[in-house]
Amino acid sequence: MSGHSKWATIKRQKARVDAVRGKTFTQLSRAIIVATRNGIPDPDGNFQLRTAIDKAKAAGIPNDNIDRAIAKGAGTLDSSNQLEEIRYEGYGAGGVAIIVEALTDNRNRTAADLRSAFTKRGGNLGEMGCVGWMFDLKGVCAIEGKVDEDKLLEAALAGGADVYELLEDEEQPGAEVFTTVANLEHLNSTLRSTGFKVSDAELRWIPQTTVLVSDPEQSKQLLKLVEVLEALDDVQTVTANFDLAEELYD
Repeated sequence: MSGHSKWATIKRQKARVDAVRGKTFTQLSRAIIVATRNGIPDPDGNFQLRTAIDKAKAAGIPNDNIDRAIAKGAGTLDSSNQLEEIRYEGYGAGGVAIIVEALTDNRNRTAADLRSAFTKRGGNLGEMGCVGWMFDLKGVCAIEGKVDEDKLLEAALAGGADVYELLEDEEQPGAEVFTTVANLEHLNSTLRSTGFKVSDAELRWIPQTTVLVSDPEQSKQLLKLVEVLEALDDVQTVTANFDLAEELYD
């Protein structure tokens, strides 16, 4: 059931840096709006909204901004931005599969921005479904702090988890626990009640298999493409099915 993930560690380190950027404020506010619209404006009865609010608070978004985002989603605050969730799929250098999730009020603008980003970095934006079959949508709980693996295994099994991974980060250790989409809320509650510090509970696309990239130039192209995609205002998440060869981490 266990594993280790160096790429997940790097992604988490990058996320901590990204969390201080203004763009993240926009992303998280939009996520709150959509979560409210998809359910009810009460976080106690809307798990998606509750997790979006937790992320916003962790990033330092003021409560007034959070309240305004909820009001927009509930329709009690006038807003000209009618956001919709859209998934885009494409290929990076070497045929690496990439899924991009976006929240946008202008499909044409978002598609044009994504197509330009892919093309300039050796990839191409494809049709819906072209790479989605290579991924599974999973619920993921991220745990912060030193982990007692026996205790984690017991809690993961009790929470209905599929698998967990210990993150290779000596300065800020942790783990990620994976489950089905429908079971995410139960797993999150079980881990918290067992004493684990759950820093995030989210839905994530998980590649069924990964492509090992050992060529330095290809790795630069792919990492730059992911960076550029993540910098776009409409983009919420970027997921790719590649891993880097050990020598490229040096």
